Amino acid sequence: MKNKSLEIVIIEDEKDILELLEYHLQKAGYATMGFLSTNNVEQFLEEEEPSLLIVDRNLPGCEGSEFVAELRKYGCTTPVIFLTAKDKDQDIEDGFERGGDDYITKPFKPKELLLRVQALLRRSGAITNNQIKYRDLVLHLANRSLMIDNNEIELSNLEFKLLYTFVKSPKNTLDRDYLRDEVWGDDSLNFNDKTINVTMNRLKKKIDPTGEKKYFLPVWGVGYKLV
Repeated sequence: MKNKSLEIVIIEDEKDILELLEYHLQKAGYATMGFLSTNNVEQFLEEEEPSLLIVDRNLPGCEGSEFVAELRKYGCTTPVIFLTAKDKDQDIEDGFERGGDDYITKPFKPKELLLRVQALLRRSGAITNNQIKYRDLVLHLANRSLMIDNNEIELSNLEFKLLYTFVKSPKNTLDRDYLRDEVWGDDSLNFNDKTINVTMNRLKKKIDPTGEKKYFLPVWGVGYKLV
């Protein structure tokens, strides 16, 4: 299963390494957000809920493990992998004591990194073999059910397929043609734009009856995106 709904933040001051990490993670299906320093990371974390942080320790202005220790002090529970050239026993011990969940030393093998990322995401509950999470939405793929705050929300097969299509690509604008092909497929011969509008409105009323959570943002003349 692809992991496009899982966003990974990378803090790495060497641009070529940052680009390499983003390439391999995106190829594996993850969404990424890269930073060359810790500047603006805290603000980003206040607005977004990434599934994982990959943090170098040799960062300009702030040592990576000290930055993570500060995040932990203020209640951040996002899993952290340190990816660093600091490879002494004391360095590794410090990394774990300051809030790291895993520790990889440079030079690293991309395949090993991906395996460790997947293992940590499984341990944290961000991914399992048969479910996918986004915000407070938990989609169980085996029985095509949706849970929100431990309450099951009844969806039709079509509504579930529509929601799953958005959850696989959060924050991306999905145009009407794409939704038609992905969700309606062979049943799209009698399809028109109102079909999407009606189904979207029905889905929104079921998962956000008060409209407070605002899961979806309409993009005028194009389609919708999950935010």
